[in-house]
Amino acid sequence: MMGRGEAKAGVEIKVSNPRRGDNVVHPESGGQNNEATSTRPSRALGHRSQHHFVSDFKPFKRWFPWLVPTFVVVNILIFVVTMYINNCPKNSASCVANFVGRFSFQPLKENPLLGPSSTTLEKMGALEVNKVVYKHQAWRLISCIWLHAGVFHVLANMLSLVFIGIRLEQEFGFVRIGLLYVISGFGGSLLSALFIQIAISVGASGALFGLLGGMLSELITNWTIYANKLAALLTLVFIIILNLAVGILPHVDNFAHIGGFLSGFFLGFVFLIRPQFGWVNQKSCPPGYIAPPAKSKHKAYQYVLWVISLILLTVGFTLGLVFLLRGVDLNDHCSWCHYLSCVPTSKWSCKSHPSYCESSQLGNQLNLTCITNKKSNMYMLSDNSSSQVEQLCSQLCS
Repeated sequence: MMGRGEAKAGVEIKVSNPRRGDNVVHPESGGQNNEATSTRPSRALGHRSQHHFVSDFKPFKRWFPWLVPTFVVVNILIFVVTMYINNCPKNSASCVANFVGRFSFQPLKENPLLGPSSTTLEKMGALEVNKVVYKHQAWRLISCIWLHAGVFHVLANMLSLVFIGIRLEQEFGFVRIGLLYVISGFGGSLLSALFIQIAISVGASGALFGLLGGMLSELITNWTIYANKLAALLTLVFIIILNLAVGILPHVDNFAHIGGFLSGFFLGFVFLIRPQFGWVNQKSCPPGYIAPPAKSKHKAYQYVLWVISLILLTVGFTLGLVFLLRGVDLNDHCSWCHYLSCVPTSKWSCKSHPSYCESSQLGNQLNLTCITNKKSNMYMLSDNSSSQVEQLCSQLCS
């Protein structure tokens, strides 16, 4: 599995403007309580002060987005390092874009996304179930979300991350969005490993779907504070369905998308909860402001969703890790689940098989014959390492 696909979104959700009779949200902030002064302002002056305060009021703090751009730079740098380590000219005579030297790409037959070989991706930390289960390399569940299968793959995912992540970081800050991104990516990798146990998997799409899931749950749990909520909800649901539909194509890890989306959806109820209209923090009130009667900071349904989501996340991650480390293949317990990741048609097949080749060597000359398609080829090698032979076999059988 060379890639996890891509996610795109651009949903604008605005906070409803306070109208006469509306309650106003005041996020909690630090500072000393403002004691009532002995001199009470005149009624007219109080009216003007309160009106001016409400008209200029910005309900929530806006954060400067630096973490998401950092994630973008890190992903691109890791891809460049991966291409440097791949060093296609050393292992193949038919590289793409030979003019860039060791940064050139694998043959299009092997990797149509303009990227490294599967062997290099595995070396860099791609998700490979046997290594996670039998070689105790559980770190691959995290490392794989920073790797990409090719130029097209990394560009699509990074553009999506910019469009989705920047707005979320501005609204909720780097801590919550950073945790949402990484934990969702982990959840996507976990579900992928439980269903796809032959091919390797890389890509940030699971984490991106987690951001989409977080946007959806944030809209639901903070439903009362938005003005254009129905239009935003329909648009967001359409984008999610469209991106999940792309995942039924072959060579796209839709289980990572689904796992990331579900993780992000429940994490949104935990991380992205906002105070309801009517909750006023007395510490942030200016002199002369007449606060409405005290209300609970959050509505009851927000607390219920928070508790349920936290329980489901804890149970889901725990059971998933236990099943994975015990080598459980969930396809054995769900006969139809494989259709969630790939639907076979007359145009393509969803079956994925490991590559097997017969080989013979005379000096630096290596002869390979793919057992699956009976193709044969001869290679001149200066270094016939097992990883290089596996790479050539995979290319011959593709």
